[in-house]
Amino acid sequence: MTFSNRRGRPAALSIASARPARSAALAAAAVAVLATGLPTPAAAQSGLPVLPQWRETAQRVAQAGIALEELAPNAPDAYTVQRGDTLWGISGLFLKTPWRWPELWGMNLEQIRNPHLIYPGQVLVLERRDGRATLRVAGAADGMPVGTVRLSPRVRVETLDNGAIAAIPLHLIAPFLNEAVVFDGNELEAAPRIVATQEGHVLLARGETAYVRGDLGGARDFRIFRQLTPLVDPETREVLGFEGRYVGTAEFVREGEEGPLLVPATFRITSTRLEAGVGDRLSPVPQQELVAYVPHPPASPVEGRIVSIYGEGTTAGQNQVVAINRGSRDGLERGNVLALWRAGRQVVDTTTPGERTAMKLPDERHGLLFVFRVFERVSYALILQVQEPVSRGDRFTQP
Repeated sequence: MTFSNRRGRPAALSIASARPARSAALAAAAVAVLATGLPTPAAAQSGLPVLPQWRETAQRVAQAGIALEELAPNAPDAYTVQRGDTLWGISGLFLKTPWRWPELWGMNLEQIRNPHLIYPGQVLVLERRDGRATLRVAGAADGMPVGTVRLSPRVRVETLDNGAIAAIPLHLIAPFLNEAVVFDGNELEAAPRIVATQEGHVLLARGETAYVRGDLGGARDFRIFRQLTPLVDPETREVLGFEGRYVGTAEFVREGEEGPLLVPATFRITSTRLEAGVGDRLSPVPQQELVAYVPHPPASPVEGRIVSIYGEGTTAGQNQVVAINRGSRDGLERGNVLALWRAGRQVVDTTTPGERTAMKLPDERHGLLFVFRVFERVSYALILQVQEPVSRGDRFTQP
């Protein structure tokens, strides 16, 4: 199972959607390093990191290919890349474990130096030989000029800085990059706050005016939060942090004035998840760094529990966000893929006459998580796929 859009194809991603003001050039550069870490000139100029392990993986697999048993049971001999495809989705066609797609793209470094070179219309050919598999882009040997993209009814050449497919559908997690925030304590207590609303308004919607008191610290763009909710570890009952209830965003319009009669600063509400009101707190929008959301397993074994379902729900399904009770101090990092487990039911064996033996059925793996925000003791993860609803206290492990 992969992310899908309404037409059944893996959903597209736009790195730029994480922050609309980000330039297209930086967005393209970010996509360029999402897999093997082999940078394009744009990526090099942007200063984006190239992790050595990505390069090493690609180079190692490029020499030998991948074992046939690692291929998906129905892996196609060839696949034509479609608009809207993602690397995760295509990898799921070829591999049993889609998060190992850096190995898939490393199968032939001469042609696939990084996923930034994979475009709609290209044909990916899977070759099996001597118990190993390699992947290549169809080209001259197949009657297709290298670098040419076949898009019926005509043939045209794609440039390397337009139209390349993306790694995962970031649009699903982009809203949460600013919304899902864990505070160590009650940092919002001293934060700037809305003290009055536009005349005649009790609650504020997008485009309306709010009046704010407090130290703005020179910032101009702010997130709005309501009360903080403690995140409690289901196992230890320890408070791991405080989740702010996200309301929306606001931008600075005009300075306030000190004097015998204080004049608050003026703000405009720029977006809302909830209607804003008096008492809501403001926190500066952080500088959104360009990050490589590369799916990969944790470096060491990990096990934990779901702390909460993000939002109002008590259970969650595919493409929803959960908080988990492991973070950077536990070795988690952005891009980690985790396995979800369903707890085995307690049943009674009645097959032996005169006996009733209590039993617990084994836990069953039934889904995958993708970690996209990591704090010290808590992380946020997207449910990539799941068979049954996910609840607080459900278990996860390395995949």
